[in-house]
Formats: sequence, structure tokens, C-alpha cells
Amino acid sequence: MQIGELAKSTGVSIRSLRYYEQQGLIAADRQENGYRTYNPLMIEKVNTIKFYLSLGFTTEQIASFLHCVMMNKESFCSQIVPIYRQKLAEIEDQIQLLSQIRANLLDRIEAVTDENPNLLECESHVHNDIKSR
Repeated sequence: MQIGELAKSTGVSIRSLRYYEQQGLIAADRQENGYRTYNPLMIEKVNTIKFYLSLGFTTEQIASFLHCVMMNKESFCSQIVPIYRQKLAEIEDQIQLLSQIRANLLDRIEAVTDENPNLLECESHVHNDIKSR
């Protein structure tokens, strides 16, 4: 199968497939004319890559365990749980940071509108204008 067919079958752009190849996640054979050809099993591999990207993993992280999960169930890949735990810790740090930013913004809104209550009326008009668009 050629790269366009793989892209269509997986919903991944040709550009992304070329990137996956550069990163060593997938491999293609080359025909005499230079065209890439892929084994039909590559569909499953690309879909697996998409799944792990949707969990927030980088292609580098995926490369560290992709071979194992393609050959075995996840539960038989010893490196997967530490990687999951690391990603979860990153997400928890991001949530904490975003919660702090949210609290700071709410504090600023309260401080500004306490000092100038007219801004609450302006804010209502702006909010309604945005909703009507």
C-alpha cells in the first residue's frame, strides 16, 4: 500500500506519516521509482501511535515502548507503567498550575470590579455580544 492509501485508511496526514517514519515509529519499503510502500499491518501500528498520541505521549516516548505493545499486550510490557505514571504526574502538575492561574484570575476580576463596579455592566454587554455572534 502506498502512503496515500495508508493516510486514508488511518486518518493520518501524509506529512504525519513521513514524520513518524523520520522518528523511527514506522518503516516503509521503497519501490524502484522511490515511492514508499507499506505493509497492510502498518494500519494497526499507525492507529496504535494515534492512540498513544491522544494520551499525550510524545513520539519519543512512544518509540520507547511501541515495539513491545505491538508484539504483546500492554500488561506484558514492563516499561509502560512507569511511563504512564510519569505522564500522569505531568498532567497533575499542569492541573495544579492551571488551578492556580484560574484562582489568580478570579482574584484579579474581583479586585478590579470591587474598585470599579461599572466594569461588571460592561462585562455583561461584551459577554452578550460574543454570545450573539
